[in-house]
Amino acid sequence: MVLPDSEEILTVDAILFDLDGTLIDSTPGVISAWKIFAEEYKLGSHLPVVQKTHGRRLADTLKDETICNIQDTKLLDSEILRFEDLVIQGNPVALEGAIELLTQLDSHHDMRTRWTIVTSASRYYATQCIPKCKIPVPMSGLVTADDVSEGKPKPTPYLEGAKKLGIDVTKCLVIEDAPSGVQAGNSAGAKTLAVCTSHKREDFENCSEEIKRPTYIIDDLTRVRVNWENGKIRLMIVTSRGPDGSAMLQTEIPDPTK
Repeated sequence: MVLPDSEEILTVDAILFDLDGTLIDSTPGVISAWKIFAEEYKLGSHLPVVQKTHGRRLADTLKDETICNIQDTKLLDSEILRFEDLVIQGNPVALEGAIELLTQLDSHHDMRTRWTIVTSASRYYATQCIPKCKIPVPMSGLVTADDVSEGKPKPTPYLEGAKKLGIDVTKCLVIEDAPSGVQAGNSAGAKTLAVCTSHKREDFENCSEEIKRPTYIIDDLTRVRVNWENGKIRLMIVTSRGPDGSAMLQTEIPDPTK
């Protein structure tokens, strides 16, 4: 039985957004890029690689001995650029609700300095895709794979994101679409909100003890509204709850491989 929609209220000092899968949909380009790389590096089917690597830094996945095993630094740098160009050629688009939510955050002069994007992609990729998708650029700048020594699922990227905003990470909300990103946010000490755009609800409900379940699970960013209240960001999060009291996934973005 599905209970009626309910609205939860959360107050935080700042919001840290993932990029791919959270604010933008780059799935067609990612799948196309991995298909090419899987053929060239003899990885077999590219689809398991797409699933395995989602949310991780490209440098980490291409270096991974079980994937491309690229250890030469110059080759790695050029392959990252080639891969990201292939993804950009796939024409990423803003996900439903993303532009509206970020516009709400930018609507107040204090609130617009209290959010940023923390991505596993390079700065080159992020600065190409954000304007292409007509996503607002955070006033405080971005945190990219180039800015951290360790990528997700390590907490380093979100710790750096909170530091960039000058906010205690425990007073931040991390919004993610991948279990590895949720793990990074949880490990950093932030509250976490998972959007079911690239993963099913069960993937977040059945997280391992290491990853830990996100604080909230929602369908997409159309389920979130924000305003500025008493020097903090007040979020109104609409959830559909199942009998166990957890958020229930109602819709999924279609799998382009089917």
